[in-house]
Amino acid sequence: MVETEVGDYMFCFDNTFSTISEKVIFFELILDNMGEQEQEQEDWKKYITGTDMLDMKLEDILESINSIKSRLSKSGHIQTLLRAFEARDRNIQESNFDRVNFWSMVNLVVMVVVSAIQVYMLKSLFEDKRKSRT
Repeated sequence: MVETEVGDYMFCFDNTFSTISEKVIFFELILDNMGEQEQEQEDWKKYITGTDMLDMKLEDILESINSIKSRLSKSGHIQTLLRAFEARDRNIQESNFDRVNFWSMVNLVVMVVVSAIQVYMLKSLFEDKRKSRT
């Protein structure tokens, strides 16, 4: 968590560790501008005229709306985070699937070549190498 000032910011990701291997980078940027919004929310109160009871009810409604808004915002952030984790895990699973398929094919080719060599060697053991006179 970083406290910031108003201005432009830049994120730089470095790939000097390995330029060959693939990397998945995830970062979350949450902007809390609640101070500015609270000021805007307070402006409407000066236009309301009425009894204190009405003000209390409006305060309660505003408080519950703000609570719901903050909870929805948090759940949206959590869902975004979970989607990013899911995407990362899916990429890892697809990479593993491709790797397993590749090495399975290599293993299959080696087994076929070895079996062909074994059949050839076994046939050569039973060949009659003597010249037959007719």
